[in-house]
Amino acid sequence: MNETERNLRADGLTHFDAQGRAIMVDVSEKAKTVREATASGRIRVSKEVRAAIENGTAKKGNVLGVARIAGIMAAKETSHLIPLCHPLPLAKCAVEFDITDMEDKTTDAYVIARATVRTTAETGVEMEALTAVSVALLTVYDMCKAIDKRMEIGAVHLDRKTGGKSGDFVR
Repeated sequence: MNETERNLRADGLTHFDAQGRAIMVDVSEKAKTVREATASGRIRVSKEVRAAIENGTAKKGNVLGVARIAGIMAAKETSHLIPLCHPLPLAKCAVEFDITDMEDKTTDAYVIARATVRTTAETGVEMEALTAVSVALLTVYDMCKAIDKRMEIGAVHLDRKTGGKSGDFVR
């Protein structure tokens, strides 16, 4: 019996031991496999913010370029931000953006961020992909808040993941 099995509570909670103390799950006996996750989210922006992003006129610089780097850095730091999250050797982290009109064709638009993260490890990279998207969108907000503070971040979710014991997932 490994440490995880010894510490697994009767109610099935894996991040708490039998005494209710938080623990990091022991993944040392799991096989290293290729795992990949893609997450996405969006920020609603005004036509002024959209124009500043597309034309490169935001005072803080290249909004999507900086947000891309922020997202990649965040993925690499996920275990420092999320309690009990395992540090992982990331083989890939890509953050991409699309700008789309609102469904109702208003003057506002969405900046959509999508992050794909890959590793060969004992546990998955869903949290890294979600963290990358979240921080990328927060960076868009930070770089454009002088133009319009009404931006709204939302719809952050896991799109898909592959590998691991639980198998593949597609939203």
